[in-house]
Amino acid sequence: MTAVSSIHPTAIVDPAAQLHPTVAVGPYAVIGPQVRIGAHTSIGAHCVIDGITTIGESNQIHSHAALGGGPQDKKYAGEPTRLEIGNRNTIREFCTFNTGTIQDQGVTRIGDDNWIMAYVHIAHDCQVGNNTILANNATLAGHVQVADWAIIGGLTGVHQFSKVGAHVMAGFASHISQDVPPFTMVDGHPLAVRGLNLEGLRRRGFSAERLAVIKQVYRVLYRSGLTLQAAMDALQNLHGSCEPEAQADVQLMLDFLAQSTRGIVR
Repeated sequence: MTAVSSIHPTAIVDPAAQLHPTVAVGPYAVIGPQVRIGAHTSIGAHCVIDGITTIGESNQIHSHAALGGGPQDKKYAGEPTRLEIGNRNTIREFCTFNTGTIQDQGVTRIGDDNWIMAYVHIAHDCQVGNNTILANNATLAGHVQVADWAIIGGLTGVHQFSKVGAHVMAGFASHISQDVPPFTMVDGHPLAVRGLNLEGLRRRGFSAERLAVIKQVYRVLYRSGLTLQAAMDALQNLHGSCEPEAQADVQLMLDFLAQSTRGIVR
């Protein structure tokens, strides 16, 4: 373990753990031997960080988080699977993130600049992108994918293997059991699409021209009465007629629809 000046004397840090000298560790935290933590990350009181866990730089991990525990999967037999957390994430109190399983890629990943509120659970093999918000008690079952800039409301559960697209906003206490296409707002149980996340897109600098194309995409997918395959064909035609920046938005939707495995919310 690299010498660290700001480890609280009551913390238990395994000598084999690799901590950057600028890492701060709070009272009664426990850090296991296969943990690596990057510069300027702070670990709150009573946190437990275990397993083969890599945490990047400038993360703020609040008290009582449990990161890197084995997957809650009865098939798990102690295989050396991993948890990887990027940079500049805020992880609030009592969050639980598990390592992956060999039935998938063997790694659970959280990207950069995410705001993860208290009591959030991220299960084995989840892939969470960048700039997401997971509100209090949001729960991701195994193998879930959450793309960049998605917002998942408090007390929302996401069924295993479901995909949540980029720029999605899922409302409070939603039940997500199908794939949620990019740019949409959804909520409820059963889940329903309520419209486009236009305010979120505006805040992220989407131009009026891009928004106009995204509205066309939404009309094709949700208002045209077309089958999913016919809607995808229509989106291909729209893709060919757009400006390059808007083409990327249409392509994002097309790629998501092509990769959907649970069927989309529609």
